[in-house]
Amino acid sequence: MLKFPASERLKSSKQIEALFTEGKSAKSFPLLMRFMPAEVQTHKAAFAVSKRNFKSAVDRNRVKRLMREAYRLEKGQFQKTSARYLILFVYTGKNLPTLNELRLLMVKLLKQLE
Repeated sequence: MLKFPASERLKSSKQIEALFTEGKSAKSFPLLMRFMPAEVQTHKAAFAVSKRNFKSAVDRNRVKRLMREAYRLEKGQFQKTSARYLILFVYTGKNLPTLNELRLLMVKLLKQLE
């Protein structure tokens, strides 16, 4: 079950706006996680990287790809929870991370949802 299909992607602007107004946050520098419980079929996740920290779109897209991959590999550990969440991961660092760094941060943050 190591897929990240479109049905698990958070794309609704209303839901993303609700995350910022009503959601809670957890931080493990340089990764910030905004989350809130929601009435959805599966957990939905989105990923963001600041243009201020990464001027090059190539670098921003690389960080987002790495975050998606880290989430895809680690999401199985918290899929068993009964509540379903909307989650937004924001990378706030200024240096390009490695996949292993992001996986460790992702595990640390996802454990807070259990």
